[in-house]
Amino acid sequence: MKQALLIIDVQNDYFENGRMELVSPQQALTQINKLEVSFKTRDLPIIYIQHIKNDPKANFFGRGTKGALLHSNLKVDKAAIVIEKHYPNSFFKTDLKELLESLEIEQVVITGMMTHMCVDSTHAQVAN
Repeated sequence: MKQALLIIDVQNDYFENGRMELVSPQQALTQINKLEVSFKTRDLPIIYIQHIKNDPKANFFGRGTKGALLHSNLKVDKAAIVIEKHYPNSFFKTDLKELLESLEIEQVVITGMMTHMCVDSTHAQVAN
């Protein structure tokens, strides 16, 4: 069964000194890094989802801000797959579904930030 790892919204604004700091984001990132290593070791795709807000008055994740960047401790390299999204659900108005189909992915492992929002809404789409 071919798997892909989906890493959602691990962006600077959720970390210390960010505009929307979460509780213990570094601990979550440590676990996400372990998943990255596991997937890279098995040469399985990792897809990074980056939430971007186009509104110049965005409270966080504003386009062009340091807070919107993927966290530097992620193992993103030049071959990484990064999908930009504008809504909580990573499938809504993105090409994520088509990408997974083209990669012949049968199982998606989902991790990331804001599990009660962006991760849940994406998971609900996969489960259907």
